[in-house]
Amino acid sequence: MNKKWIIYRKLFFSTFTISAFTVGGGYVIVPLMRKKFVEDLKWIEEKEMLDLMAIAQSSPGPIAVNASILMGYRMAGLPGVLTTVLGTVLPPFIILSIISSFYIAFRDNPYINAVLKGMQAGIAAVIIDVILSMGNSIVKEKESISVIVMFAAFIAAYFFHINVIYIILVCGTIGALTVLYCSKLNKK
Repeated sequence: MNKKWIIYRKLFFSTFTISAFTVGGGYVIVPLMRKKFVEDLKWIEEKEMLDLMAIAQSSPGPIAVNASILMGYRMAGLPGVLTTVLGTVLPPFIILSIISSFYIAFRDNPYINAVLKGMQAGIAAVIIDVILSMGNSIVKEKESISVIVMFAAFIAAYFFHINVIYIILVCGTIGALTVLYCSKLNKK
């Protein structure tokens, strides 16, 4: 089998499986994508995964789709994008189509409501795990600017309730200036 088709197949089934078993929104997909593409397949490094997730989060649209677009493009160009988007969008489309046909029966069922409440607790645990593991990798790099920006962004959002869009713009500006400064130092 052609090597490209093997990559497309792995991309499709990876994103399809991740999307099919991810309940709770886009942030839950981050640790699963990290585990699959960084740890299992070893296609990208941890730092690149952090960068891809930052871009996916700051781009308009669902983070899961944005992340799959970036991963697909990184691995296989435009055909990879089409493959990963299809793999990401297909499971929710199928599941929501089935659930919507039975919505009235599920709407008032106390057992279904209890299961959904339990899933919310699990989702919170997964999101906390993402925050701790990605924050830990930033701290391990010992780049003081990244650590300061991380804590300042948290404080600005949590304590001062500053709109996340402003935080992203400021952090993006700081990141761009840091890259420019470092590239000028490397040229000397």
